[in-house]
Amino acid sequence: MPEALDRRYDVQDISSIDVHALETFPYEYPGKDIVINIDTDEFTAVCPWSGLPDFATVRIDYIPGRSLIELRSLKYYLLSYRNVGIYQEHLVNRILEDLVKCCKPKWMKVVADYKVRGGIHTIASREYSAKKRRS
Repeated sequence: MPEALDRRYDVQDISSIDVHALETFPYEYPGKDIVINIDTDEFTAVCPWSGLPDFATVRIDYIPGRSLIELRSLKYYLLSYRNVGIYQEHLVNRILEDLVKCCKPKWMKVVADYKVRGGIHTIASREYSAKKRRS
């Protein structure tokens, strides 16, 4: 029987993240800034070293440009992380970059608030702001 320290669960690599699941629809009030807040406390990915699960509340706040994120597609996208080995600090970067590319917001913030593991609580966040164009 192997020792517990030798145990490791298989993890999927980041190519398993289904960025193609993301869809948008037109924002009918361009120029009228609103802040959209989306969160889920059911997010799961895994530690790339051990394969053990990491559970987090993921919060996405954004000001749309011309497109809104379709929520069903966002659920499928986030679900695709379930068995992906990704560091907590890298997760917010990846989600933010995928969502900015998808919907081109004026502003966006992604926060991952992880459940305590081994007595340590981690919150990682990153913001994006579109650069203003000069005429």
